[in-house]
Amino acid sequence: MAPAALQAMDLTSLRAVLSELQPRLVPSRFEKAQQADSHTLQLGFRTLQQRLWLELSWLAEAPRCFAIEPPPRQGDGSTLAQQLQHGLGGLALVSLEQPGWERVVELGFAARPGEAIQRWLVLELMGRHSNLFLLDEQRRVVAAARQVRQQQSRLRPIGTGDAYSPPPPLSGQPPNPDEPFEQWQAQLSLLPLPLLKALQSAYQGISPALALQLTGDTPERSEAWLAQPVGELSSAQWQELWQRWQAWLKALHEERFGFSTGRCCSYRCWQESASQSEEAPKSAESLAINQALATYHQDRLGSRQVLQRQHQLRQRLEQQLNRERHQMEHQQQLLDQVENSDQLQQQADALLCLPQPSRDQVAEAQALYKRARKLRRSVAAITPRMEQHSQRIEQLETSLTFLEQGPSHSHAAALEHLQTLEEECANLQEQGRPSRTQRRQQASTTPSPLELASPSGLRLQVGRNHRQNEWISLRQARRGDLWFHAQECPGSHVVLKGSEGLSAEGDLQAAADVAAHFSRARGNSRVAVVMVPCEELQRIPGAAPGTVRHRGGAVIWAEPGRAASLLAAGARSL
Repeated sequence: MAPAALQAMDLTSLRAVLSELQPRLVPSRFEKAQQADSHTLQLGFRTLQQRLWLELSWLAEAPRCFAIEPPPRQGDGSTLAQQLQHGLGGLALVSLEQPGWERVVELGFAARPGEAIQRWLVLELMGRHSNLFLLDEQRRVVAAARQVRQQQSRLRPIGTGDAYSPPPPLSGQPPNPDEPFEQWQAQLSLLPLPLLKALQSAYQGISPALALQLTGDTPERSEAWLAQPVGELSSAQWQELWQRWQAWLKALHEERFGFSTGRCCSYRCWQESASQSEEAPKSAESLAINQALATYHQDRLGSRQVLQRQHQLRQRLEQQLNRERHQMEHQQQLLDQVENSDQLQQQADALLCLPQPSRDQVAEAQALYKRARKLRRSVAAITPRMEQHSQRIEQLETSLTFLEQGPSHSHAAALEHLQTLEEECANLQEQGRPSRTQRRQQASTTPSPLELASPSGLRLQVGRNHRQNEWISLRQARRGDLWFHAQECPGSHVVLKGSEGLSAEGDLQAAADVAAHFSRARGNSRVAVVMVPCEELQRIPGAAPGTVRHRGGAVIWAEPGRAASLLAAGARSL
């Protein structure tokens, strides 16, 4: 599944963010800098009322600047974070500006309000050219997120020690609310271009998202307008576009901002009329637009990160699985050759039974006997290897099933699930033996399997990875608990906690349905599920976690689709 398209912050949304931040953040004392990842910086500020955090990112797909919730401590030892910590330490944020119509934010720092600015932090939000610079009082570059070399940009190479120069001037002219309609229309009609290109070439600050907002309330209508040549626009279309153009400029001038979703794009941050702002009055301490944009980016970027890591882990698992299958086939070929040992011995016997075998024939017979004995001895080595490869193949197929059916109720849960599977994948690469550090970490953390309630209220535990499977099936299982697993199919272990109460027929069926749902056979209408008392389970010596064998057991026919109600109830309780 492809990640959802991400709407980048444009000039309008940036001005909306700064209009909220300006009265709440300036002045404030700089306290902390940390680098969350290779393209994101987080800054902590202390005001008289509270501590605020800003996130500044120069990621090409999502350059951004807004307030965020207090983040976990991370990346404070990075070079850039240390440079900012040293350069801004003891200073106060006294200026927060966006010059002109470019997506550039300048943060000015001084010893105290009213004094000369000693440091500038400049964030440029310009797609793949986005960057961040720390400047001294002469506006020379002290530190940069990305050094721009001559071969990267002939127009504006810039690095540490260089004098900072602003980005090249934008094409087009600044929008003017006092410009007459006739002059505005003539400006857009200078060249026979589609409306989108005409808007962006004639005026500054026009993003694709803003163009959609100016031309309609539905994506289909807006896209049709923007693709239409300006010479084909009707008088009614020109008037409607003019009215929205004026409403947008008035919203910028009056700082009439507000976050809304849907319509023709993912979100917009300006309001067409004063009545809209009256419907959602601003609190003196509100950072509603900042919070909404932070949530939007967190959701979209979190989804992309999950999908990217899922893809990478799937590739690793499939490569390991193909390698194990190839090695299994090789061992099977060696085992098949053992059957030729009898034929080799018969050939040797025939040579020695000749009336007068020659010396060469005797030597050949001895060599055949030796090959036959070697083939027979190899069975003792080949059989355990094949069993080991078989176990690993089963583990890898189960890991792929876990990956496909991972938790989706939150990005944090999905990332934690992926991290566990990645660790298990690394352990399988190392012959199934976790490192000493990993064993200590596993011992200090308790697995958190999915827990559901059966129809009569008994607990149903579902393992979502190999470690959770072992935890619920072998370590936490008690006499009376029942174990369920799809027959001859990779999937989760499911344990019905019969030790906590009497289980009815409906509980057994529900547990079987859940086991079928969390298996590779979940797409089938009916699945055979094995039910075994947990005391009958045995750990396989030397096998990876979660690998068990059992004696006996009953088979229950399950329907994966029936598990939906139990899963929905479990999701509501999370």
